[in-house]
Amino acid sequence: MELLVGEDRRRGAATPRRDAWLVWALIALVAASSVQTLVAAVAGVRTPIGDIVGALSFAAPIVLCWLSVHRATARRTELILAALAVSAYSLAGILFSLVYLVFAGAASDPLAILATGLFFSFYPLMITALAVLVHRQRGRLSWGMSLDSTVGALGAAPLLVVVLGPSIDRAFGRPFSLDSFVAAVNPLLDIIVIAALAGVAASRSISAGRSWLMLIAGLLLFAAADIGFALTGMTIEGSYRTASPFDLGWIAGLAFIALWAYRAARPGSTSPTVRNAAVVRWALSLPVLATTAGLVVLVIASEVEVSPLAISLAAVAVVLAAARTTLAFRELRRMGDLRRQARTDDLTGLPNRRALYAEVPLSLAAGTDRALLLLDLDRFKEVNDSLGHDVGDELLVQVGTRLTNHVRGTDLVARLGGDEFAILLADAREAEAVVVAGTLREALARPYLLEGITLQTTVSIGIALYPGQALDVTGLLRKADMAMYKAKATRSGHRVYDTSDDSHGAARLRTLQELRVALAERQLVVYYQPKVDLATGAVRGVESLVRWNHPVRGLVQPGDFLSIVEEAGLMNAMTQQVLDMALDQAAVWHARGDDLTVAVNLTASALVDAELPERIAAMLSDRGLPASALILEITEEFLLEDRSRTTAILTRLRAGGIRIAIDDFGTGYSSLAYLRDLPIDELKLDRSIVSPMKDDPRAAALVASTIELAHSLGLTMVAEGVEDAEVYADLARYGCDEAQGFLMSRPMPAGELDSWLAERRLALTASP
Repeated sequence: MELLVGEDRRRGAATPRRDAWLVWALIALVAASSVQTLVAAVAGVRTPIGDIVGALSFAAPIVLCWLSVHRATARRTELILAALAVSAYSLAGILFSLVYLVFAGAASDPLAILATGLFFSFYPLMITALAVLVHRQRGRLSWGMSLDSTVGALGAAPLLVVVLGPSIDRAFGRPFSLDSFVAAVNPLLDIIVIAALAGVAASRSISAGRSWLMLIAGLLLFAAADIGFALTGMTIEGSYRTASPFDLGWIAGLAFIALWAYRAARPGSTSPTVRNAAVVRWALSLPVLATTAGLVVLVIASEVEVSPLAISLAAVAVVLAAARTTLAFRELRRMGDLRRQARTDDLTGLPNRRALYAEVPLSLAAGTDRALLLLDLDRFKEVNDSLGHDVGDELLVQVGTRLTNHVRGTDLVARLGGDEFAILLADAREAEAVVVAGTLREALARPYLLEGITLQTTVSIGIALYPGQALDVTGLLRKADMAMYKAKATRSGHRVYDTSDDSHGAARLRTLQELRVALAERQLVVYYQPKVDLATGAVRGVESLVRWNHPVRGLVQPGDFLSIVEEAGLMNAMTQQVLDMALDQAAVWHARGDDLTVAVNLTASALVDAELPERIAAMLSDRGLPASALILEITEEFLLEDRSRTTAILTRLRAGGIRIAIDDFGTGYSSLAYLRDLPIDELKLDRSIVSPMKDDPRAAALVASTIELAHSLGLTMVAEGVEDAEVYADLARYGCDEAQGFLMSRPMPAGELDSWLAERRLALTASP
């Protein structure tokens, strides 16, 4: 009863069931029947009260079963079958009790025949209910489960045939009578019931909940009483009397079956999803035990005479067990493959995130120092967008190979997804982790050959330390992630986690989300900085510079958000918007007669986009602009990544009339040979070279020689970052073509630039 009441409490039952008294009555009757059986066994006297208690013990399960059927909302088919089985057997028990009460043991043939028929109907009804239950819980069984069931059943059956064979032979050897028929058939039915139970258990198709345990316990008690009864030979000898110890087994078995029906009919009593570990182990070992039983029967048959039926069943069980073993090995191999696949990244063959979460805790349990490195490729999305996912995938494969080749065998390398990798360094402190991070950055910076294209990429690495900074894999990943994004923002390449990174990580995520909204709502604006002709002072063109008109923070400078745009792979979308706005403004200027050129910076991903020339040509045509109205600026860093592809695209752009400029000239590490090979029109000398020339003769000489070099190659030279009149004068004296900087004008919106241009023209006109 505690089993049932306790489970109600766990399921949150609001009030006790009003029919719970029936359960108590059933338990009380079983207890009373047990006492009566012991008294009858000791005293050797059967009393009418004992027979009445026995009859009531048979009747109570009937009431409880049909009450369960009445209130069941599901499983009605198996409950009805079980109620019919219990009713048939209980009525048979009551009829036998009446025989001894009314007829003083002189059974009338019609009544005994009816009781026997009811008695035998229990078995097919109960086996059918069992089959319905199995089918409802698992539906169609797999081949493996079907073989397990068959092996379990055939393994149990021959052993029972050997044990019960003598009783069956004695029954068939006597003249036919009702007693001899019962004695012969009853053991066979018990063999079928136990074989069915063994098959169900061996199939592992049933979740072993407590209600199932009650049903199995009831059927096993029932079968044990039958087997004991058959072995005593009471039926054959006609010596059976009620209130025997076997009655107690039958009554207890029926009670357990009724309790199972009571539990199964309760609301919310679905099939349990959690299997008891001990039951699972038993289910797995049952086919082995059944096979052993079959072998035992075959060994016994080699020494003594055994029923041919037992030998046949045992032989079939062993043959099927061999087939099941072969299938089991295949399943184990397949499960091993599935387990490996579940923990392996399909693309790179490295362990995946699931493997990392499984293996890192085991490594941390060793207690020694560990370091977790989180790596993220810079501008990887641009590779995917421009060259396609096939090239991006191949890049990831090569990155995974390089990472594996540059760590120790005791270290764990995993791909977390996308372009993120994680490395757990064993026995590593901060100093060792920093050295490894530097080594990995150098290894990954070497060029990659992908489908005939040479690419270079960089990586940002965040480092978190165990146990000083985190004590589990989740904490290590979170802190390494914050350090990695800080490394991206500062372009430092790698960074060890610091507590200050917490606030940075939150701010970065917030800014990234706001940037996505900004692109969708077109919050970006373009400012223009004029480029002044140093010979005449006239303005020939402007450079387009992006700003973010944040609805709360106001005008945000590019240095505060461009790194996040690049990290998030939003650079292409932003460049497209800047191009649209810059060309729209150029069209306005050209319509009123101001033939200003507009310069727009291009990203690395744009330089590998084969459709870029045609797309820009269409944008110019749509606005009625000549190709000469646009200058595209690229940096030396981008030229290093894929010289041949860059050259091809720049050649097509320039062939269409678009001018090409090298921005930040002098800050890269490339060979000057590209000035000869690439189709470029303009060099923009970086402010880091221009600014020192006022006080540094060597810097001035470098600027002068660079201007001379540009002119000798037929290139226009533009000086950036001019903030001093003396520098302005020196640049003009050296023959520099154009200059831009705060000395002439800061970047400004188009409306303000129009006013500035008008004032400058007036000033130039008024000057001698």
